[in-house]
Amino acid sequence: MLEMRNIEKRFGGTAALAGVDLCVAAGEIHALLGENGAGKSTLMRILAGAVAPDAGSIALDGRPFAPRSPIDARRAGVAMIYQELTLAPHLSVAANIRLGRERTVSYADVRNAMDAIGLAVDLDAEARTLPPAERQLVEIARVLVGAASKIVVLDEPTSSLGPREAERVFTAIRRLRELGRSIVFISHHLDEVRAVCERYTILRDGRSVETGSLADVTDDQLVERMAGRPVDQVFPPRRTSAGDVVLEVRELAGVDGFDGASLSLRRGEILGIAGLVGAGRTEFVRALYGLDPVRSGSVTIGAWTRERPAPRPYERLARGMGMLSEDRKSEGLALRLSLATNTMLPSLGNEPRSGGRFGIVRQSSLGERTRQWFDRLAIKARDPWQLANELSGGNQQKIALARLLERNVDIFVLDEPTRGIDVGSKMQIYRLLAELAAEGKAILVVSSVTSELLGLCDRIAVMTRGRLGPPRPAGECTEETILRAASGIA
Repeated sequence: MLEMRNIEKRFGGTAALAGVDLCVAAGEIHALLGENGAGKSTLMRILAGAVAPDAGSIALDGRPFAPRSPIDARRAGVAMIYQELTLAPHLSVAANIRLGRERTVSYADVRNAMDAIGLAVDLDAEARTLPPAERQLVEIARVLVGAASKIVVLDEPTSSLGPREAERVFTAIRRLRELGRSIVFISHHLDEVRAVCERYTILRDGRSVETGSLADVTDDQLVERMAGRPVDQVFPPRRTSAGDVVLEVRELAGVDGFDGASLSLRRGEILGIAGLVGAGRTEFVRALYGLDPVRSGSVTIGAWTRERPAPRPYERLARGMGMLSEDRKSEGLALRLSLATNTMLPSLGNEPRSGGRFGIVRQSSLGERTRQWFDRLAIKARDPWQLANELSGGNQQKIALARLLERNVDIFVLDEPTRGIDVGSKMQIYRLLAELAAEGKAILVVSSVTSELLGLCDRIAVMTRGRLGPPRPAGECTEETILRAASGIA
């Protein structure tokens, strides 16, 4: 159905693609794997007509294919479903599915598309009222109406979903295949890849390095071939030497989302928070950092205590607490500003690290300090003045971490720090967190990946229906016990 041969693309002096082959059979779900920055997004943008290749050829359903625009590609049968959903939140479900095709797509067509993937929602409901899984399914329904899709590309379709919600999306993807679509599936979660895909292609440094059957390789082999290096150990060894308590939370209750949370966090410790999607984990850390209001409780950072703390994040930052948001696109970074500006923003005016006096900052100093973080965090970027929105997800996440490191915070509050990034970047972040803990930093991690918490953390607490349970040593926890506690059946 799809043949992409020897695709090349350069952006200035950077070779994004340097000879990539991708072949997808009719009715196949094909995994496209690789680290962030390997070239997956650029390859798919070429397929979708958003970028023109410098060299190479494409054939779709046996015919030469050279789209001049995304509209050309869509009319030819290429449908893209991006990681960041493209729904208009204020429009109804039906209006979103028909958008731009109102003259050719009827309400009956919309209903048939929804029935085909098992989506039962009110057509008149506004898209913003739907839970994440159903919004993702609406995106999938859009490819079934109007021009017949031959190739459907799904880029990290479950990155914001829990396991149960993800399974609904997998069911819809399998139904797409049954309806005759060929699917390119991009995911950093190998368990998801194995759940829906038969074959795979791996990109590394802008080249296709391997294609084969998933049945013939192990997960470790896939990781090694994506990273281009042996995988001795995903999680670094931990030597726990917890020190003094630096953060004390007592019966913190939010206005919405969680009812009560208490914990103590010590220097040199990595404390994990597990729980199902919707349990209140994100609401808790947002209130803890002062982003959302609370009803009651207290937060103590060192000798500073606030009863029923007001939403003032700058107070937390001034006392050594930094937060990494789960939503790096909207909250974690200023995407239209440079990497240097993003890295240094929290430190500006914080003498002497800002590199300036009397409100004047030297550009050379910003660039120099940012390059140091490039080296320490293995950030792949052209230079410090490149815009943040031009980086891959994993490199964006490293920049978000770099701004906390530049500020030299003592307490890290990290909400889903490895969501939507590749295996190699995850391993680098795991090593960084272990190093920070060894330096005496205190780290609080929220993650939906149970194996991540078990491999990384010293203690784990489980949030269930808005209540945070007592932390337990990670060595006493298993995936089963955490899931049972998260489900309220422990």
